[in-house]
Amino acid sequence: MADHAPAPAARRRSILITGCSSGIGANAALGLRARGWRVFASCRKEEDCERLRHEGFESPRLDYTDPASIESALAEVLEATGGTLDALFNNGAFACPGAVEDLPTDGLREIFETNLFGWHELTRRVIPVMRRQGHGRIVNCSSVLGLVGARWRGAYVASKFALEGLTEVLRLEMQGTGIHVVLIEPGPIASKLRQNAIPHFERWIDWKASARRDEYQAVLHRLYSAGHSDRFELPPTAVTERLAQALDSPRPAARLYVTAPTHVAGALRRVLPSKALHWVLGRV
Repeated sequence: MADHAPAPAARRRSILITGCSSGIGANAALGLRARGWRVFASCRKEEDCERLRHEGFESPRLDYTDPASIESALAEVLEATGGTLDALFNNGAFACPGAVEDLPTDGLREIFETNLFGWHELTRRVIPVMRRQGHGRIVNCSSVLGLVGARWRGAYVASKFALEGLTEVLRLEMQGTGIHVVLIEPGPIASKLRQNAIPHFERWIDWKASARRDEYQAVLHRLYSAGHSDRFELPPTAVTERLAQALDSPRPAARLYVTAPTHVAGALRRVLPSKALHWVLGRV
């Protein structure tokens, strides 16, 4: 009887995830690795990358505001995989609370560099890879604040509204290429988003000189209170479950909601006229 060579082992699917130092990104990296994915868990800071490497991850440093780091991180991933990448999860982002009238334009520009322009740079570099291999998933982590606005969150809302529009068009343009584009839209998720917003707030918002100085007391309490959590807040695993759905479904939905507030906001945006919607949002 002729000898038969063993069948080659199935190639593990690969994914590049950004913003993996904590929260949604860290949980997504752990969750997908447990599901058998080869996870490239990138972080903005090298010390966070080092920590993840000690935990067994491949962790390229990727800073959305640094195009050279975007290029080198993707090159590192492609060298490791032999030039393939099955999925990209754009996740790294930050917030800068404050009234729109108190937000300097440079502060708005800074948040767009991380929350939109860097995502666009990385995505544009990934698309040719996925186009050559004939398949891929691009999943962008938006927010309930990409669906509706909220007071004191103008900078973050603006970046997520822009992301929603850019992703919508990209999805249309990728039809027929084998590349699926999905938005995940979480509401309140346990993370360090509020804690990480403090340096940006302190840098850009001169609240003591604001015409709304008295109103900022509630913002300050929310921002600096240790252990503060939102009503309806869910753990990051809720996002990871949606991410797995976006990656595994043969025909993924265009938008995947996470948490009750996102479902409610999505429904209200569809059924209420703008004036009524703003009345509701003004009381949240």
